Amino acid sequence: MESSPARIGIVTVSDRASSGVYQDLGGPAIRKALEKILATPWQALSCVIPDEQPVIEETLKDLCDTQGCCLVVTTGGTGPAPRDITPEATEAVCDKILDGFGEQMRAVSLKVVPTAILSRQIAGIRGKSLIINLPGKPSSINDCLHAVFPAVPYCIDLIGGPYLETHPEVLTAFRPKKQ
Repeated sequence: MESSPARIGIVTVSDRASSGVYQDLGGPAIRKALEKILATPWQALSCVIPDEQPVIEETLKDLCDTQGCCLVVTTGGTGPAPRDITPEATEAVCDKILDGFGEQMRAVSLKVVPTAILSRQIAGIRGKSLIINLPGKPSSINDCLHAVFPAVPYCIDLIGGPYLETHPEVLTAFRPKKQ
């Protein structure tokens, strides 16, 4: 049993939000969703950064390697626009890419909007951390996070992270039954 709360990084990748042109809605949407999902005590480490690959890479490395986050969730920068480079930055810092996360998020999003095929979010492992890229729209954040989160606690178990429990009335984490 972990004595300290699990650390979770929440990263908004947006030139405009990071420069104050508009308010960050993505990071707070992630936090609100996680507050509903997680029963385990956790601590959020949140930041808003520009769409600059070196900045994204350094932020992800810091949250995983220095801050000890078992989970880092990003929002923004996953579309086809020239400055959307969050997946490239994520891939550059990960040891393994978990393709199923992106496939599942796109499948869920395609039920809502046909432009979901333009979304490039991915997930991967860096050391003992799981990094998940989410889209930037708050309603899409909630849909995508709920679609993939049943697998998140077990993934974190497998990479040596803390034991995360969910509120079963909101979402049930899947773990194989012990034989």
